[in-house]
Amino acid sequence: MTEPVREIAKFELPYMRKAELREVEFDSGMKMLRLVLREGKRITQVDLDPDIARSIAAEMTAWADTK
Repeated sequence: MTEPVREIAKFELPYMRKAELREVEFDSGMKMLRLVLREGKRITQVDLDPDIARSIAAEMTAWADTK
């Protein structure tokens, strides 16, 4: 069965790469944040739980604040 997907955001990255954020709901009702990275024909998908998404966001924000 296909999971319901809600598009959250799309980003154009350097070097003609793209990133997307999607909310995916599984049959069990569990919701995950899916990070989709596109580089040419290569696609990488990573599902993140809320705690990991929050940790990654905090590290990215801390890095960006120093620049």
